Amino acid sequence: MNAPDLRVMTDHLDELMTLLAVGRLGRYTAAAESLGVNHSTVSRRISSLERALGGRVMLRAASGWALTDLGQRAVEAAEKIEEAMGGLTDREQDHAAFTGTVRLGAPDAYSVHIAAPAMAGLLRRYPQLSIENISATQRARQVRSGLDLEVVVEKPEIRHATASHLTDYALRLYATREYLERNGTPQSASELSEHPLNYYVESVLTVDDLDRAVARLPRMRRGVASTNILAHVTATLAGAGIGLLPDYVARQDPRLQPVLAEEIAHPLSYWAVIRPDAMRNPAVEAVYRALAEAGPDEAGPGPTGQTQIAPGFS
Repeated sequence: MNAPDLRVMTDHLDELMTLLAVGRLGRYTAAAESLGVNHSTVSRRISSLERALGGRVMLRAASGWALTDLGQRAVEAAEKIEEAMGGLTDREQDHAAFTGTVRLGAPDAYSVHIAAPAMAGLLRRYPQLSIENISATQRARQVRSGLDLEVVVEKPEIRHATASHLTDYALRLYATREYLERNGTPQSASELSEHPLNYYVESVLTVDDLDRAVARLPRMRRGVASTNILAHVTATLAGAGIGLLPDYVARQDPRLQPVLAEEIAHPLSYWAVIRPDAMRNPAVEAVYRALAEAGPDEAGPGPTGQTQIAPGFS
């Protein structure tokens, strides 16, 4: 079936733009909020459009609403209309295009040190936009789960989505000066076996690249093992052992000293996972662009000159 004809597009412009909003946001309530109408108006417009097109444009899915093939073609037509209308105004000044809520899933260290500053800058530019950040260190989800954009460690293998490289970092060993003076500074990797390691709980770690980070280390007894990097950092600062920490987090706190910096470094990358339907939303695209331009160098120290670490890191 071809795209909707010109008569349908002109007679049902409100319905088409409503479908575009639902297709981007995945939920009637979210679309209604972005359009400034109520839920029943969205439902009525979608039903009207389906009658005009002679078929279903959306089907209920586990995480909201998904476009049918007909709905996809209708959305493509709506996007062309939106693009043409956008040429009549300065899109950079059209803050109405950047409203609603964008849900971002990301590891906590990335969320706090990279995403939060980037999102703060974006919200100053588009004050009507809202960001929800769900923190977790895990593989990219194979099915849409209510998130508009995911940031994961290591390049993911995922269907029906695009993976885009964001930035690189490394895991390195750190300890406090007091700990090293009290327990001795390792001069070689073999001497690490005399020290406890603050790192993840092996049995619940689901990211292979984070698991492989300990492969070059000798067998070390565990100090504080946790699923939360806040515990790694806090335990290391408290002198509980040597921490295997993200370099862009540790280098912000002068109390943390690198250990065997020339020998031990595990390179890692952050990747954004974006599904095509989400990227049709200008607000989601704006969030992605802000993240793509950010990086570990944007992570600044707290007001005291030391890292301000929030709970839930990864």
